[in-house]
Formats: sequence, C-alpha cells, structure tokens
Amino acid sequence: MSKILVIEDEAAIRRVLVKILTEESDSYQVEEAEDGLVGIEKIKKDDYDLVLCDIKMPKMDGVEVLEAVKKIKPEVPMVMISGHGDLDTAVNTMRLGAFDYISKPPDLNRLLNTVRIALDTKTLVVENKMLKKKVSKKYEMIGESEAISHIKNMIEKVAATDARVLITGPNGTGKELVAHWLHQKSARSKGPMVEVNCAAIPAELIESELFGHVKGAFTSAVKDRAGKFEAANGGTIFLDEIGDMSLSAQAKVLRALQENKIQRVGNDKDIKVDVRVVAATNKNLKKEIEEGRFREDLYHRLAVILIEVPALNDRREDIPLLVEHFSAKIAEEQGNAPKQFSEKALKLLKEYDWTGNIRELRNVVERLIILGEQEVSENDVKLFATK
Repeated sequence: MSKILVIEDEAAIRRVLVKILTEESDSYQVEEAEDGLVGIEKIKKDDYDLVLCDIKMPKMDGVEVLEAVKKIKPEVPMVMISGHGDLDTAVNTMRLGAFDYISKPPDLNRLLNTVRIALDTKTLVVENKMLKKKVSKKYEMIGESEAISHIKNMIEKVAATDARVLITGPNGTGKELVAHWLHQKSARSKGPMVEVNCAAIPAELIESELFGHVKGAFTSAVKDRAGKFEAANGGTIFLDEIGDMSLSAQAKVLRALQENKIQRVGNDKDIKVDVRVVAATNKNLKKEIEEGRFREDLYHRLAVILIEVPALNDRREDIPLLVEHFSAKIAEEQGNAPKQFSEKALKLLKEYDWTGNIRELRNVVERLIILGEQEVSENDVKLFATK
C-alpha cells in the first residue's frame, strides 16, 4: 500500500482529492490534515510515500511545511497544490525541493499522473537506499600497494566535492569500487547511488533508461516512467562503460551536465536534477574521440578528475590480502570456516598472469576453497588454478 497524506485547509477540496485517489487505486491509503501544523505532526509520527500540500493555508503555509519536511524526512516527495495566484510561489517550491505542483481545481489526469510518477520515483530512491545499505561491505577496497594507496588518497580529497570523476582501467579491476567509495565518503552518501551499465542496455533504450519517458513515447511505453537521473536526484549516478553509449545519448547526457536539466523521452518539459556524475570505462576515450565514436566535449565534462585503476599484474603485492579477503567472504557465503593458503601457494598465485584481474582472482580462490585441501597448498594451485 502507498500511504498518501493530503494537507489542505479547504474541506471541499480535501474531500475531492481523497475521493479521486481512493477511487483510482485500492493500493492508495489516503489520510487527511486540515492545516500545516497537523500535517507536520502526522509526518513526524508516521511514514508517508507522498504528501499533497496546499500552498496558502492559515497557521503554517505550504512553503513552510515543505521546508520543515525536507529537514525531518527529506526522502518524502511533496506535490504542492496551488491556486491561480500562487503559480510563482509554486514554481519557487520546486527550487526548494518539491517534486511537482498542480493547480486548483485539480485536473484529474494531471493529478493522477503526478501521483503515479512521484510514487514510482520514491520507490526507486528507497530501493537504491536499501541496496546501498546491503552492499557497503561488498564494495570495500582491499590493498596496501602504492597504486591503491594513491587511489584512496585521491578519493579522500575528491569525495567531499561535487567534481565529476572519470574512472579508467581494464575489465575486472574494480572500477565500481572506486565509484562506491566516492559516493559513500561524500556529502551525498545519504542520497541514492544509482548504477547504469551503458554496455548492457540496447542503444534504442538507453535514453529512456537514463531520462525516463512519457506514456506513448514509443510502442512499449504504457505509462510514464522516471529515469535513472531522476532516481539519483540528490545523490550520485554511476555511468559504467560510458564508452559504449550511443552518440545520441551522449548529447543528452552532455546537456544534463551543462544545465542540470533533463527531458523525458516524448516530452519537452525540463526537469531539474541535482546529481553527481561518476563515469567509468575500459576504453581509451581519446582514441574513441579520434575515431568519431565519443564526443570530445562530453569527455572534458566528465574527466574533471581522472582516476586510473591498475591491473592486478601491476599490484601483485596486494594478492595475499585479496586472497584472505575472498577466502573469508566465500566461507561466510557457504557457511564454512575460512581456509588458509600456504606461503608457497600465495607465492605461486603472485606469479600468475592475471588477465582477468580481480574478478579472475576471486573465481580462482573460490575454486581452490572448494577443491583444495584444508590448507590450500602449492600443489592445489597447480592443479586447480590453471587457465
């Protein structure tokens, strides 16, 4: 059930809003508040998925309610209800963090569309926050080599800013770890961290995935849908494998970076977004620019800070720490005690050519834990770690 609070001092309008919402969907649980003070008390005591709030009210107006809610429960989307004389104020509430505004008397379709979109966006934000809590340990950076220490130092300096970061390095080196550390150590850490694998999304769908779409924008667009940029509002969006993005999508990302605005596919309405962009690629983007596959202006927008993640072959001294970490992690997943690796086994692993980088090492460690002796030996490595 989606829980909605309607804050409106005019009883007739309040009843109309409640009637429209409850008749629209059995999954809407709607509560009422006759003024801003009552609304604030309800929001403090209960969790709501959406708040509809009138702007002109006695005791406490809608702008004051909005500012108070953004302090106590900033994740709750607020849709402001404005009279004809309140339009300038309504627009100003968008700058203060309102999700949208609707005019009196409310247009039925406009109201229901706005409510659906706001609830969809709230769901995306909550899901990403829950995921972030679950994966914080998963994205721990392991290593004490000079290369990894350099990256950690850069993150400490850069994370507190909103500077855009481009992370480069071969596949399997852990570029996503750097992105997560940047987010978790930033002032945006309480906001969402939204990941987009640009290489995994078909070119014809990437714009819809990033910017959302409106109903009817294309054949399968059966309802309005918020995109990843909106879901990441107030937080970080991680554009992985940015080098695989189509030129058309690159142009729209460039506009989003320049103006902090996006447009959903099939609509020319600008939507303001406050998003930090972190991108990653395994490609040589300067070569891609020379060959006409990547926009140079977008590259310079993204590459304010460059962080290069080294191949595992360039940080072999970290392999014992990584083996220990993966061994403990795999044992926890399987419900077993971690296995020890002999010195000779570790020495042999340090000598391997790790073309698949960290990802390959993790797979080899899991294989050795399953197939090797209680203490993984040099012989186990020779038998089971072959390429």
